[in-house]
Amino acid sequence: MRIIGAPSDYGANRRGVDMGPSAIRYADLAAGIEVTGATVHDAGDLAVPRAEERDPDREQPTVGKAKFLRETREVSRTLADAVADSLADGEFPLVLGGDHSIAIGSLAGTARDAEVGAVWFDAHGDFNTPETSPSGNVHGMPVAAALGKGSFADATWARADGLREENVVFVGLRDIDEHEREAINESDVTAFTMSDIDERGISTVVEEALDVASAGVDGVHVSFDLDWLDPNEAPGVGTPVRGGATYREAHWALEAVANRDAEDGILRSMELVEVNPILDQSNRTAEMAAELAASALGKRIL
Repeated sequence: MRIIGAPSDYGANRRGVDMGPSAIRYADLAAGIEVTGATVHDAGDLAVPRAEERDPDREQPTVGKAKFLRETREVSRTLADAVADSLADGEFPLVLGGDHSIAIGSLAGTARDAEVGAVWFDAHGDFNTPETSPSGNVHGMPVAAALGKGSFADATWARADGLREENVVFVGLRDIDEHEREAINESDVTAFTMSDIDERGISTVVEEALDVASAGVDGVHVSFDLDWLDPNEAPGVGTPVRGGATYREAHWALEAVANRDAEDGILRSMELVEVNPILDQSNRTAEMAAELAASALGKRIL
């Protein structure tokens, strides 16, 4: 297994998330994963210039409202190569963000020369485009970018051509923009809200999500935004939304991923994003991220 740090905060509007990879590592990430019997290779962090050194409004490679899009393109290309290289070397890529815009690179890399699905644990839909985004923050656009929506249709660096729209599944949505809601409903993705989890239970929803994401593809990418959890569980995120998943629901969800992978070998890549140590309490959210990574990779109580 290969850990790849992507300390980018170009996609968010609150500084600090670039320190997320270091915080997660500090929370004994490698030791927790090694308990599963995996060999951990930490490839370090990608070289990402600080956002303060760049101009968010200088010439951009696409149209519409989007901040730091040129810088996001650079990070995405580098990360896509790192993820693809990890897979080519037979090592599972575990990417540590950074903000959720890094998923553009993760998806492009894991979908290179393969057909993949994705399970998206997130409070937000990340389905905006530069044209529809209210904020211009690219961390709200990675799914739309990977699927070539809006002006991303012409952005070869952003599209994950092996990602099948009908195999993309959102789990636990609870904060969606108006245009984003319309776009999701008109697409072929599957979306489960927190209301679905309330009504049907975490086990039923996650099992169905894995069924949809893994149908007819070479593997599944799991994208885990720590703001999927309730802020009482994970306070160190930039865009907290009340009413999220509990500690045990989160572990059950990723234990289900590990169980399905043990049965069918579906898990191809994974990322943990949006840990912001500046906003955290005693590294609590980073510790949660490290624990959840271990659960997804097979750590069990007995």
